[in-house]
Amino acid sequence: MLDAAAIAITTGAASNVVAYLLQGRADALRTRLGAIFRRGTAQQQSDALRTLDEDAAALAQHTVTQADVTARWTGFLTAFLAACPDARADIEALASATPSGTKTVNIGSQHNHGSGTFIGGDNHGGVTVNGGDN
Repeated sequence: MLDAAAIAITTGAASNVVAYLLQGRADALRTRLGAIFRRGTAQQQSDALRTLDEDAAALAQHTVTQADVTARWTGFLTAFLAACPDARADIEALASATPSGTKTVNIGSQHNHGSGTFIGGDNHGGVTVNGGDN
């Protein structure tokens, strides 16, 4: 049985698995998980990478929720940590690593002056449309 701190670590690592997948960074995660699960059996490593691929596809197709994937990885990592306690440092590193390249949104203001059409902003001034004789 794992202590509460170990379960918190696996939960944090599972949340970061989902964060990587939502950013389309399954390849970076594959390398990380491969290093973690290399401590286990070949079957455990194969199961982890297969689950990663399945979850990446399911999230992309919106056939599974983020909470479901987090719960699956929490269970998966908890079971692995119980079987391979020497993997704790690697799982902790995954739990504390925020995926780089996190998408951010900048909210700003645009104010345009003059004539013409301004896409995505204010238009102060006249717009004249002349139907020319051809």
